[in-house]
Amino acid sequence: MLAQQLVNGLSLGALYALFALGFTLVFGVLGVINLSHGAIFMVGAYAGVEALSRFGLPLWLALPFAFVVSGLFGLAIDVLVLKPLRRRDAPHLIPMIATIGIGIALNNVVQGLFGAQNLRFPAGTIPTDTMEVGAFGLTIGFTAIELAIVLLSIALMAALIFVIRRTQVGRALRAIAESPKAAYLVGIDVEGLFMLTSFVAAGLGGIAGVMIGLYSNAIYPLMGQPMLQKGVAVIILGGMGDIRGALLAGLFLGFAEVMSVAYIGSTMRDAVAFGMLFLILLVRPKGLFGTTNERKV
Repeated sequence: MLAQQLVNGLSLGALYALFALGFTLVFGVLGVINLSHGAIFMVGAYAGVEALSRFGLPLWLALPFAFVVSGLFGLAIDVLVLKPLRRRDAPHLIPMIATIGIGIALNNVVQGLFGAQNLRFPAGTIPTDTMEVGAFGLTIGFTAIELAIVLLSIALMAALIFVIRRTQVGRALRAIAESPKAAYLVGIDVEGLFMLTSFVAAGLGGIAGVMIGLYSNAIYPLMGQPMLQKGVAVIILGGMGDIRGALLAGLFLGFAEVMSVAYIGSTMRDAVAFGMLFLILLVRPKGLFGTTNERKV
């Protein structure tokens, strides 16, 4: 039973990490905690359902479709809301408040268009294949969706780390994260990279929405709210803006929740997980990979 619970914790933690990747990317580059990310995540899930049911696309095309749709929403939020606030040198609290309003508006619009009831993916579109691995007298079962979630989270994290550490665009993003004004003075297209970051981060949120929708087979307008809470916890625990930390913190939170449900009770699920997170932050307030360096204006 313990081995199977570890598998369940791995898949749940990978879901949290997948959601948090885009969340932490926006903070690392733009310096903004985008609290509309949960609504973008929800929009991606609905885009995936529409791609499968209305347009008849296969599942492997529904993911890039959701990526593009969510990315365009994220780009629109940056251009219409965050960019004007940057020009006015608005305090950091103002973009947070603005994105809360955007998230509420998106939730209401989607609820008006699709209704408040749960939507499900069309029959036959969710892979039902299972794989069992046996060793030392134990048998562990994986579903195709669980395996895809874990592999996708690791692959996206590896791709983001490669881009940020090994490419010219990544070096420019790191320069912007250090000081946007200094990056602009050395000729970096700061606003262009801000928009690119917003598009990619929102697209990653959309992919997370589709995968979590497939995992639970339930999509509804407010599905992003609990994930937003978990995402904030993950990026704080992992270290604000650190991609490696997002993955490890997501796995930690997933394991903590699954183990608390299995051995304590489902009613204590969040209490145990967030209580452990609180204790870790008492010892390491900057998170697992956080630094003491502050962003320069």
